[in-house]
Amino acid sequence: MSLMTKKTTMMKRADNWRYRDNHMNRLLLMLSLVLLALPASAVAGKAADAEETGKAFRLAASAGDTKAVLQYLQTNKVEVDAANLFGKTALMMAVENGHFATIVALLNRGSNVNARTRDGGTALTFAAENGHSGVTAMLLEKGAHLHDRNNAGLDSLMLAAQYDLVEVVDQLLFKGADVKASDKAGRNALMIAAEKGHTGVVRMIAQAGADLESRDREGATSLIIAAASGKQDIVEVLLELGANIDAQDNDGITALMEAVYNRSSSMTGLLVAKGANIGIKCREGDSALDIARKNDAAELLELLQQQ
Repeated sequence: MSLMTKKTTMMKRADNWRYRDNHMNRLLLMLSLVLLALPASAVAGKAADAEETGKAFRLAASAGDTKAVLQYLQTNKVEVDAANLFGKTALMMAVENGHFATIVALLNRGSNVNARTRDGGTALTFAAENGHSGVTAMLLEKGAHLHDRNNAGLDSLMLAAQYDLVEVVDQLLFKGADVKASDKAGRNALMIAAEKGHTGVVRMIAQAGADLESRDREGATSLIIAAASGKQDIVEVLLELGANIDAQDNDGITALMEAVYNRSSSMTGLLVAKGANIGIKCREGDSALDIARKNDAAELLELLQQQ
């Protein structure tokens, strides 16, 4: 074959390949346009179906319908940790309502025991704040993080303390909950229980080693918080446990001053009888006596002057 013939043959082959490439590119372009046009409704439909399936699956878990939950999972219609818009999973919903069998089924199917909602909630925090002590114990056995906190800085112990859930508090303390942990306001479980007036929980947490003199961001101790909240039973318990009766917050306010501010004669009388110092002054220069005078609280003045 001559050089010219070879050159002509190669040029024809190149033209053929270019034609094929151009033809293939046109086909791919047409295919992509078809795919862009067709799936819009199809994908939307599938997404809507998946969303409805996920919703039904979570509702079944919330209702404790273990059979339905397993059917959804066995037919591969839904992911075990498919969450709603707030990040709540089927496991969290089952835990929230204390459905033990459903919880076990979901965990056995690989549900993440430490998944978090958008607010930072976990299965364990849901169990704790809803008073499910048995579920709390099981979740911890399954690897739930005891010290995880939600976005407000509250851990499971603080939530249980807030709602006076004695059995859950006991379970969490037994497992090693941190009594020193505090929320974003600097308040620990003892302070939270003191503010709410939960006498039994206050005793439990104090006996577990909580510092009676720890302070929140405003410098208030559990005693000051209890006095400010009008919780006289808690004031008595904390004094019995050895709390400093004359502790002052960042503004120099004492438990006695809080009692006077609240015009509580019974709490004022209790604190005076326990030896509270009526001469201590706050940052503004007022003592409990001064506060009583400024508020025309004659009965409180009489109680204070009896010291």
